[in-house]
Amino acid sequence: MSSRYDAMTEALHQAGHRLTPQRCAICRYLAASREHPSPERVYERVREEFPAVSLATVYNTLTVLRDLGEIIEIPGTTEGLRYETNLEPHINLICLHCGRIRDLPSDSLSIVQNAIHNDSGFDLYGLRVDGFGLCSACRTAEEDKSHD
Repeated sequence: MSSRYDAMTEALHQAGHRLTPQRCAICRYLAASREHPSPERVYERVREEFPAVSLATVYNTLTVLRDLGEIIEIPGTTEGLRYETNLEPHINLICLHCGRIRDLPSDSLSIVQNAIHNDSGFDLYGLRVDGFGLCSACRTAEEDKSHD
């Protein structure tokens, strides 16, 4: 967690943004999170430590971190906008029914990322692959419903 937290706060600092306690709390939560949080979820968690934090502060910080390449926006889930905090190459499995997002590690994506760099000289900061479908719990529920 500390390396992601350090990367986020260093990026904010280098871009000239003040490292307020609220921004640091947002970065701390994001660095520790593996749940692909929505802005509202980040707000709820940070409010536990800073009850006076505004939703605008959360949105603004998320936007800056996204623009700096420290987090990735995942649009179009059932819960609306979500954020990817894991910048390692992997596949996001997104359930179209419940909105759950599961990370699937993939060594193949690292190979693709390296090949892109070797073939084009393009430096990828991240590579995102999203798979859409039904998670096992929703698929089972759908099957149970169709058997009734």
